[in-house]
Amino acid sequence: MLILLPPSEGKTAPTDGPALDLAALSSPALTARRRRTLSALITASGRRNAVELLGVGATLGEEVARNTLLREAPTAQARRVYTGVLYAAAGLDTIEDPAVLDQVRTVSGLWGLVSPTDRIPAYRLSMGVDLPGVGPLAAAWRPVVGAVLDGRDELVVDCRSAAYLAAWKPKKDVPWVQVRVLRELDGKRSVVSHHAKHTRGVLTRHLLTRAGAAPTDPESLAKAAWELVGSELIDVELDARGRTLSLVV
Repeated sequence: MLILLPPSEGKTAPTDGPALDLAALSSPALTARRRRTLSALITASGRRNAVELLGVGATLGEEVARNTLLREAPTAQARRVYTGVLYAAAGLDTIEDPAVLDQVRTVSGLWGLVSPTDRIPAYRLSMGVDLPGVGPLAAAWRPVVGAVLDGRDELVVDCRSAAYLAAWKPKKDVPWVQVRVLRELDGKRSVVSHHAKHTRGVLTRHLLTRAGAAPTDPESLAKAAWELVGSELIDVELDARGRTLSLVV
């Protein structure tokens, strides 16, 4: 099983730790693209119109300026840098088994793919950015991320948001299930964003820490998710093609 997550928008900046070592990150096939993207981000973040280039509000100017120091900034394991709602629910920072953590990858606009134990600095860059010197990030990452992920044959549990889905979609023969969250109100169900991050984090935590074998196909994934019904969920639905798992809250 491989669980794909989006990065959190909010990140906790490490206060100490070694500087970034690109060569030490997982998926070394991405190193060249990471190096180019990092250089382009540092350059763009030093421009007067940096917040516009990176598509963020003026209130985040300090975080954008911090990008210019990414090569020297302290690093920590990604599971402690990503601290948004999804990651709080997933609780990756409380899991110590390396084999369990290796079942998770974060798809990132800066790093491409990140393991929970990869050491990274806090940064500000979303996948939807058209980065000067690189271009639209999803298109830039797609071939190299695909070269890494297309070779895996385990079940892919995809918890990414739309912008990060654009960076890689599996081939038809890959067992891949996209997770979506629905809210039921007065008997009607609709897609929601408020609970989606938390619920995907809850599912991630459950899949990594539950007793028994990890799911290997859409059907066993749905059965594992069903174990949350009555506590976090009110229903679980797997579409006829086995490509979308709906979690109803």
